[in-house]
Amino acid sequence: MSEVKERNDVAMKPHSSHWGAFRAGWRGDELVVEPHPADPDPSPILQNFPKALRHRARIATPMVRKGWLERGPGPDRMRGRDEFVAVSWDKALDLLAGELKRVGEAHGPGSIFGGSYGWASAGRFHHAQSQVHRFLNTVMGGYVRSVNSYSAGASAVILPHVIGPMDPVAKRNVTWGQIVEHTGLCLAFGGMAVKNSAVASGGVSKHIERPSMKAAAERGCRFVLIGPLKDDLPEEARAEWLQIHPGTDTALMLGMAHTLVAEGLHDTAFLAKFCTGYDRFEPYLLGRTDGQPKDAAWAAAICGIPAATIAQLARDAAATRTLITMAHSLQRAEHGEQPVWMAVVLAAMLGQHGLPGGGFNYALGSIAHYGKRNAAVPIGALPQGRNTVADFIPVARISDLLLNPGGTYDYNGQQRRYADIRLVYWAGGNPFHHHQDLNRLRRAFAAVDTLVVHETAWTATARHADIVLPCTMTLEREDIGGSPQDDLLIAMHRLAEPFGLSRDDYSIFADLAARLGKEDAFTEGRDAQGWLRHLYEKTRAAIAARGEPAPSFEEFWEAGELKLPMEEDDGGIVRAFRDDPAGHPLPTPSGRIEIFSETIYGFGYPDCPGHPAFIPYGDVPDARQPLWLVANQPATRLHSQLDFGGTSENAKRRGREVMRIHPRDAAARGIAEGDIVRLFNERGACLASASLSEALMPGVVQLATGAWYDPEDPAEDNPLCVHGNPNVLTRDVGTSRLAQGCTGQLTTLEVEKFTGNLPPVRAWDPPGG
Repeated sequence: MSEVKERNDVAMKPHSSHWGAFRAGWRGDELVVEPHPADPDPSPILQNFPKALRHRARIATPMVRKGWLERGPGPDRMRGRDEFVAVSWDKALDLLAGELKRVGEAHGPGSIFGGSYGWASAGRFHHAQSQVHRFLNTVMGGYVRSVNSYSAGASAVILPHVIGPMDPVAKRNVTWGQIVEHTGLCLAFGGMAVKNSAVASGGVSKHIERPSMKAAAERGCRFVLIGPLKDDLPEEARAEWLQIHPGTDTALMLGMAHTLVAEGLHDTAFLAKFCTGYDRFEPYLLGRTDGQPKDAAWAAAICGIPAATIAQLARDAAATRTLITMAHSLQRAEHGEQPVWMAVVLAAMLGQHGLPGGGFNYALGSIAHYGKRNAAVPIGALPQGRNTVADFIPVARISDLLLNPGGTYDYNGQQRRYADIRLVYWAGGNPFHHHQDLNRLRRAFAAVDTLVVHETAWTATARHADIVLPCTMTLEREDIGGSPQDDLLIAMHRLAEPFGLSRDDYSIFADLAARLGKEDAFTEGRDAQGWLRHLYEKTRAAIAARGEPAPSFEEFWEAGELKLPMEEDDGGIVRAFRDDPAGHPLPTPSGRIEIFSETIYGFGYPDCPGHPAFIPYGDVPDARQPLWLVANQPATRLHSQLDFGGTSENAKRRGREVMRIHPRDAAARGIAEGDIVRLFNERGACLASASLSEALMPGVVQLATGAWYDPEDPAEDNPLCVHGNPNVLTRDVGTSRLAQGCTGQLTTLEVEKFTGNLPPVRAWDPPGG
């Protein structure tokens, strides 16, 4: 596969990405990208590469912000507003080494925040998050880290309390093969959008979600989509669509649970044998504690689905093998812990946890890792060293950290204190995509002494940095692609020369480490090729120990890929618990499914009580902001990566992101198809192109994340984003005191037709260009 002649006589080489394995080669000056031949449903995101590789948005040389260069480190509101000065690599690294030495000696490693979000490259070695963390640990002695993720900040905290850690509940539980064979009813809360399962950390060689849903539906599996967006399940699923008011899924599940109890359909034997705390939950469900039974009629008034439909859905769920799935989206909102917990409880009341194709699988369809078997051998990863700093933040609390040094916050039963951060080192990821309330984030980044960014292109994060170090794109380096849930290890061959003076993260960090006297600690005497061989050996040795053919590194590199042995589909910890609850208890405090959690109850959090409950949002539509905004993941790129690529650019209109609105809501505002509209609320405003669609419910508008933040006037404190980044509108608050997760999925706003002079989009133009 490494050098095969394809049609048109293009020499194709293997490579991999988070959205698919592929082969690529050059036809003259044109990069030709083809998906892996074994992929049944390849992602169109692959076609972002050809245009992005040499785009004007790429960073060609090290740059230093003019104000930092002239005045030195310190808080500065000119970040994001200032000019940049091109410097040599030697000067940039000398300046940075001096600043790292100053901060380390004066304030210690606990004053450094190591920012990264892990999606920069699918390679096991050139993984920016691992690289920056290894550097800060081995050279600086540690750093303040972040925990959890923007995608699953609430679920990662609640699930271990009630059923088990997120990875076993999401990755080693119900498989697509089980669904095809066994599932009778799939209740998909928030759907299973194939645009989301197009991606997987470390790469994916086969996208099986769409064909699996098609096969299950053809067998007779009934899919029910519960959410405000019709296309959150593919057409192949033949789904019924229940249009639910955003943020009310917990109420719907409570209404179903009440019907089960009222009609004697709940599995009392399962609840007694495998669960704890049902006796503490039932009084709430039946209204004995507050005088309000959580019946179908009560739920209908909240969620907008008829009471008869809710009751019948409960009966149907009790009558067949039922699987409850929940998209990340439900917990990316205020009180996001509650729908996750309630889904676990509803599946327990049905008695179906651990059955093949039944029970509950968190976030199935939200990412391509989930619902697949696991590799039977380990996949190498760059060791990150030891962090001597104990401080951390939930990842979505970055603005709080930088704006409130010494301030306190609650998290998972602890009261913690924000560190005093002087230097932020960001390599991999773009917080101006992931984070909420971007005007507040701008103020946060203005508060530190120095912001350092490794980047391939001029994202908003790079524009707000003091030192910008240009990095190679994945196509410009060699690596190994693979994940523990995929059966192919990919030799990622280099396909292009580095853009301008860009370098890979490893070489940058190695030079910095040498300047700080710690080169050996960081490199361990290996160059990049040496590390690839070292990481591959872990997998090769494990295959050899199984008595199976284990090719050398040279053989692997020449072949282009290696087929990995996979484990059997055993249902993971939940199946083992159902089969033998005494011998294989769950990793919860009680060893059982916790319908009532004494631990959480003991925390005393009003916004996360001891059992699942419906807690109304504080941010709901009103006369000023009458519409819900769903700010979901894009279909044309991974997060904000390669926003300037061909697939992403072609989906924009008049250079702007497309917002969908129901025709009824559009007519009320005089908005026609293709109009440029202004979305606004009390936090900010952005422009987008309107598309009228009945694939979303009235009262809801949808604008995907990932369009690069592009302020009309960067000098303003609250500028209009002319490109369509919804995070100028979303709220920067935690899900609850328990998890402090991201609430960026939902907010409220108003939309109006934009009638002024249309500002140009400059998001992809270099600063000053």
